[in-house]
Amino acid sequence: MAQKISNSVLKRLPVYLSYLKSLPEDAPENISATTLAAALNMGEVQVRKDLALVSDGGRPKIGYQRLGLVEDIEQFLGYDNTNDAVLIGAGKLGRALLGYSGFSEYGLNIVAAFDSDASVAGTDASGKPVLPLSALEDLCSRRKILIGILTVPAAAAQGVCDLLIRNGIKAIWNFAPTHLDVPPQILVQNENMATSLAVLSKHLSAQMKGY
Repeated sequence: MAQKISNSVLKRLPVYLSYLKSLPEDAPENISATTLAAALNMGEVQVRKDLALVSDGGRPKIGYQRLGLVEDIEQFLGYDNTNDAVLIGAGKLGRALLGYSGFSEYGLNIVAAFDSDASVAGTDASGKPVLPLSALEDLCSRRKILIGILTVPAAAAQGVCDLLIRNGIKAIWNFAPTHLDVPPQILVQNENMATSLAVLSKHLSAQMKGY
């Protein structure tokens, strides 16, 4: 389906998918939007609208064929096609991401990491090679890499971002705590841990005041 979809819906779809895939093999063959909404403590109308955007398999009083819905969501999100990516910054966070095997379930394959530290380049992490930045152009060109993951210090992020774009990267997953200036056609997804922690702290503070 080629229709436009909002970022809020895109963020909810993996939640539905994760729940559906967590169900045991002997779970009922069909599942309704009502059941899914109740299980995830979400609004039924919202869930129903979200599912209608990605699947036409829903049937009145029957719901969706569970495995078929999984396939529809995975296809919509592109999880059925493996996307190769490169990671820049093989420090502790970078190595942790390299070692996370769950990415393959979501269609992401980190083919290599790159680091400017000569003592780190030439090693490997979780079976992935760590290469010098000078090798980035060749690998991106040869493997037609379109996704870059940034786990570098804030001061280095913009320069590395520019380097990725010059080498054909179209989407950047940014873990560096800084804003990146990119051309309008480049997608940047920021993972700002400070922001997330602030939200958690504020929520916890509000909860504690209620006691």
